[in-house]
Order: sequence, then C-alpha cells, then structure tokens
Amino acid sequence: MNKKANQSSEKLLSTEVVAQILSLSKRTIHRLNSSGLIIKPLRISGSIRYRESELMAWIKAEMPNRRAWEAIKNAGRN
Repeated sequence: MNKKANQSSEKLLSTEVVAQILSLSKRTIHRLNSSGLIIKPLRISGSIRYRESELMAWIKAEMPNRRAWEAIKNAGRN
C-alpha cells in the first residue's frame, strides 16, 4: 500500500475519544489545544480530529508541548 493510501485509512479520533484516552474532560482537551500543549488536530468540515498514531506516539514521547513535538517529528524525517 502506498503512503498516500495509508494516510487516508488512518484512524481519526474525536475530541471525546482523546479525552477518554487521556482521562481528561473534553473542555480540558480544548484548552490544551488552544494553549499549544497537545498535538495539532486536523479540522475536517468544522470537526476536530486527531490522528490516532500521532496521539499514541506523542503519549509515548511523554506528551511534550506542540512546538517541541513538531521539532521531534521533523527531526525524525531527516
């Protein structure tokens, strides 16, 4: 399967599901997003979704803030 097809089949999580995974409220997830303390979500037709694989990798990396997470991701691409 090519990379583009794989990305399109990636599981996307709602804010509610992310909140359950992190044992936080939906409101707290929204606050973390507004503050740049969680991974950057995708906006799809007004809905906010998080890539499951990125969320799990972010948790494994001990949940750095968004700026640090983007630097970690970009370093891994080089």
